[in-house]
This record gives sequence, C-alpha cells and structure tokens, in this order.
Amino acid sequence: MNNTLEILKALSDRNRLRIVAALTRYDELLACQITELLQVRGATASRHLSILHHAGLICSRKEGRWIYYRLANLLDNELVFRWLDKTFLSSKQQQKEFKMLDKIIALEREELCRKQRGEACCPKTSPNKGI
Repeated sequence: MNNTLEILKALSDRNRLRIVAALTRYDELLACQITELLQVRGATASRHLSILHHAGLICSRKEGRWIYYRLANLLDNELVFRWLDKTFLSSKQQQKEFKMLDKIIALEREELCRKQRGEACCPKTSPNKGI
C-alpha cells in the first residue's frame, strides 16, 4: 500500500507525469534533456527526478559527467503504465509534447548543456587548437 501511495503522489504533479511520459517514448533521457523539456531550472528537475526515483518509477545511471534516466521495471508498475497509456499518453497535448521532445533529442548533448549552463559547461574545442 505504501508503494502505491508513493507512486500516486509522484504522478500527481504535471511535470513528473511529463517525465514519465517522455521516458515511455525514449528508453533513456539525459537529465539536461528532461530539464529542457520541462523548461525549469536544473534543481527543480532534479527534485522531480528524485521523487520519481523514490517512488520506484525511474532509475538512473551515470556515464562520465552525464546522468541518464529510464523507467524502472515496467512489470512492477504495469497497471500504472497501462493506465497512463490509455488516459494521458495518447492525448493531443502529449503528442505535441512528444514532437518537442524529438527536437530536444536531436540536439547534441554538449550543445544542450551550453544552452542551459553557458560555455564554461562544455567549451567548444577549436579545430586549430594546438597549431
């Protein structure tokens, strides 16, 4: 029962619902891609991701400086995902969101990082550097 309550609490926020929806579309998303999708500060996105993680809906892995998020075991939450599919994922609004997400995914991760954090985050390397 506690896990059910945690899941329902986690999904009661529109941005967290959007994160879960995005992760149904793509196997994994970078934290910066999720931040860009939500159009919030990194700390806000991080808080949403933490709540979803605590509820057992998502898990993460780190690869160098990049953190990837994915849905947790779908079998454990099969009913939740079937409900989401029928009620939320097929809505016109969510289809627009998926189109926006596709554009975000098309960006290079370093370019997205620079957009969010500035040049110091991921400096462009000059092709003539070292000559």
